[in-house]
Amino acid sequence: MTKTDVVPAEFVERRIILIRAQNVIIDADLAQLYGVETRRLNEQVKRNKARFPEDFMFQLTQEEFDNLRSQSAISSAGHGGRRSLPYAFTEHGALMAANVLHSERAIEMSVFVVRAFVRLRVILSSQVEMLRKLEELEDKVGEHDEALRLIVAAIRQLMAPAPRTPKIGFESGEKTE
Repeated sequence: MTKTDVVPAEFVERRIILIRAQNVIIDADLAQLYGVETRRLNEQVKRNKARFPEDFMFQLTQEEFDNLRSQSAISSAGHGGRRSLPYAFTEHGALMAANVLHSERAIEMSVFVVRAFVRLRVILSSQVEMLRKLEELEDKVGEHDEALRLIVAAIRQLMAPAPRTPKIGFESGEKTE
């Protein structure tokens, strides 16, 4: 990407993934968006470690890295790819990375990155609201199901033939001699 490239929001959003129940962007993707090499981004992060607490950035475990690689998100180390475990940046970490890089491109792109995180947060909150409403609907249907079951049982009981009662005594139309 060059400085004059227009970055569609979807391009940034596709690079945001869910790890450890957090929306994050991997260092290689962030470096690409900011127009720097991944190693340069990571160098600046290491030089400014105090600016990146765990809620801003964390290093992936080997298991997380293997999972990402199996999903083709990261190239394999055997083909000139990564030699170390990648870092994952939260929304705040991505913004802080733009600040420590001191490049116009990084500052410019950080706006797109933050907007993408915000958009995903809005989408997620609307999905949570929709799930809550769906659960309410299921509860209501469940209550109606029980009421309908009771009504059907009562109708079946009314439709069942009346039990025969044994006759006691004489019938009036019988002849006696």
